[in-house]
Amino acid sequence: MKATRRLGTRGHPEESRAAILEAAVGEFAEHGIAGARTDAIARAAHVNKALLYYYFKDKDALYEAVLDHVFSGLRAQVTPVLDSDLPPRQKMLEYLGAYFDYIAANPRFPRVVQGEWVRSGAKGSAPMQRVAKKYFRPIFEKLSEVLQEGIRTGEFRAVNPMDFLPSVVAVIVFYFTTAPLMKALMKVDPLSEERIRERRAFVLEFITAALFVS
Repeated sequence: MKATRRLGTRGHPEESRAAILEAAVGEFAEHGIAGARTDAIARAAHVNKALLYYYFKDKDALYEAVLDHVFSGLRAQVTPVLDSDLPPRQKMLEYLGAYFDYIAANPRFPRVVQGEWVRSGAKGSAPMQRVAKKYFRPIFEKLSEVLQEGIRTGEFRAVNPMDFLPSVVAVIVFYFTTAPLMKALMKVDPLSEERIRERRAFVLEFITAALFVS
């Protein structure tokens, strides 16, 4: 019989750290950083609390690690598309699909971030300012270049990136942040495979209808 690895020690650092991050995503998504409890995270990760603090000095450090986990994954998903030699029209389609697929595979991620945006106010918290500089700005700049090239070649309508790109985020992300409410109101599972497939098709059609020149 195969022995089960115990993660409550420092013997398996990569597995332990990954388990803690996964558990923290769930706790922060459900309760926000203010309401999240490290003992609940340790319990869900099947590690002891001392080990959690061995990897992450406090709850704020753990939350910042979760933000890096969320946005480094997104960056890894979309950057190869944005750096490719595809023409603007195809590049935008590929980007939208990659972005949607990442969020669909990790539907709790938007709720982790949304709470921090609300809590941090107009100026933004230090963690969010860091995330914006490290992850948001490079993606925004690359997408702006795609839009500008598509506008020059006549493939895209003349849109302002400052207006258009936040709207893209909203169309993709808002569906997942409201999934629990939709499930309660509509008595359907908004995260079922069928609904995700339908939503993906809608998102691509909706955004490209607003952007592409026929």
